[in-house]
Amino acid sequence: MLKIDLTGRTALVTGASGELGRVTARTLAACGADVAVHYCGSRDRAMQTVEAVKAQGRRSVAVQADVTDFESVTRMAQEVQEALGTVSLLVANAVIQYEWKSVLDQPLADFQSQFASCAMQTVHLAKAFLPGMIAQHYGRIVCINTECAAMAEPGVAAYTAGKRALDGVVRCLAKEVGMHGITVNQVAPGWTISDRDRLAHTEEAPDYVRTVPLGRRGTDTEIANMTAFLLSDLASFTTGAYIPVSGGRVMPAI
Repeated sequence: MLKIDLTGRTALVTGASGELGRVTARTLAACGADVAVHYCGSRDRAMQTVEAVKAQGRRSVAVQADVTDFESVTRMAQEVQEALGTVSLLVANAVIQYEWKSVLDQPLADFQSQFASCAMQTVHLAKAFLPGMIAQHYGRIVCINTECAAMAEPGVAAYTAGKRALDGVVRCLAKEVGMHGITVNQVAPGWTISDRDRLAHTEEAPDYVRTVPLGRRGTDTEIANMTAFLLSDLASFTTGAYIPVSGGRVMPAI
């Protein structure tokens, strides 16, 4: 029987105090990884995630950083190295939240923030963590993209632009580091049910669900499971991929 086994690996999940990030951190811990829990401003929620990881018998530490600032990311990398050792599993999940509007109404700063928190976050993380992966000739990077990057729907231009820029970085990076035994992939969630929905009882979205071939919204756990798979050796020959987890709403063409 196949099993996702991350035993002996150290992971970093950015945005791990948020909805999808904390589920991802817990999932990686369940697979055997020690997990560094990144947060920007929500330390209390990050510490809750740390305790959840430790409850599964894994080591964990909360680390603060602004992923749009390279010096801040470099400092975080040093803290993780000192606390947990070399990161070999990296999940770029953090993103700046903003109010979606039409291109004409969207403030220019929102386009800049999305590029910074999507594309530049990945560049910063690569520069900070790839040297350690290259030294051990092993590494797995998963960037969280979105179905919006493929759908390009009205009102989502800043988010779409930032994530499509991320896609370009990932594809180039995958070709640059493959020779070192490092894979770089993307998971692209659809509109996902999280704890926020469960608490507010907002899981139902009939208009959206009608556009999903599988006839429902996905869950945070389903996204985290795909991330864990791509971080494992079960996906050792997959790199440069954009993998929708959207119930068939996005089907990339060949």
